[in-house]
Amino acid sequence: FKIVQFNDTQDDEHIDRRSIQLMEKVLDNEKPDFVVLNGDNITGGCNSELEMRQAMNNVAQPMEQRGIKWAVTFGNHDEDSTSYGGLDEEAMLKFYMAYKYNVNQPGTTDINGTGNMNLLIRDSAGKKAAFNLWLLDSGRYAPKTIAGQDFSGYPTWDWIRFNQVDWYYETSKKLEQQFGYKVPSLMFIHIPLWEHRFMWFDSVDSRTEADHARAVAKHQIVGERNEDECPGPFNSGMFSAMLDRGDVKGVFCGHDHVNTYMGNYYGILLGYSGSTGFGAYGLPGAERNRLRGARVFNLDENKEGVLVETH
Repeated sequence: FKIVQFNDTQDDEHIDRRSIQLMEKVLDNEKPDFVVLNGDNITGGCNSELEMRQAMNNVAQPMEQRGIKWAVTFGNHDEDSTSYGGLDEEAMLKFYMAYKYNVNQPGTTDINGTGNMNLLIRDSAGKKAAFNLWLLDSGRYAPKTIAGQDFSGYPTWDWIRFNQVDWYYETSKKLEQQFGYKVPSLMFIHIPLWEHRFMWFDSVDSRTEADHARAVAKHQIVGERNEDECPGPFNSGMFSAMLDRGDVKGVFCGHDHVNTYMGNYYGILLGYSGSTGFGAYGLPGAERNRLRGARVFNLDENKEGVLVETH
């Protein structure tokens, strides 16, 4: 079973045609069974509901035309057109769900974010759960203040909230009770965890070349890091919850367009997909579009852990 992750297509109704061509080429070469559009699927610049729908339609079509099942998560830029276009994320989710091959659900409504859900992948016999996908909304931006204190000096992105961590933890336990085993899984979130940043330098505080060299050996890091990770101001505790449950094999994000790295952080893969959208920022100068792409995940029900490899 093959999954493709596209991140940060991030354009308005006048999408850069190269973004669509890249998606089409990946889908035709890889022939995935499932696609995740992992946040920042559209961006600002849409001035009406019609333009917002066109922007979403642009990124849905490559999968729809090929009959490939797909789902979205939301990033920090997906609502940038809301004040002009009038569609909030719930309305955007309904629009996506109306497509024939989309498998999003309304998600649990009593926690932060839109469309938080898990998606079970059955085994080839169609009986047992072979694998599970966690699709979470990592939010947009931090509130202006908490307890009268602003966030000047801190990252101003959002973070996975505790009620989402708790929902994952309790749902994971219910799945284990239902099937009699922990269902191996991947988690897709747009904004990275603090642990992504810790892993690259094998350190919380020190950030030297020697630290990174040690990290490469310890965490088997591959890929590029061309900008600082941009998590929110608080560590959500999600990694600790996943470590305790032992079912999540990897957490993959986007948000930082020119990072493509992946490593094994204490038994859980942490990684980036890189940016798919040519309309968004890339590397400086002549290399601007060198890292545009996608991430591929290969699953095999006959292998321990099911996730065989990702690149």
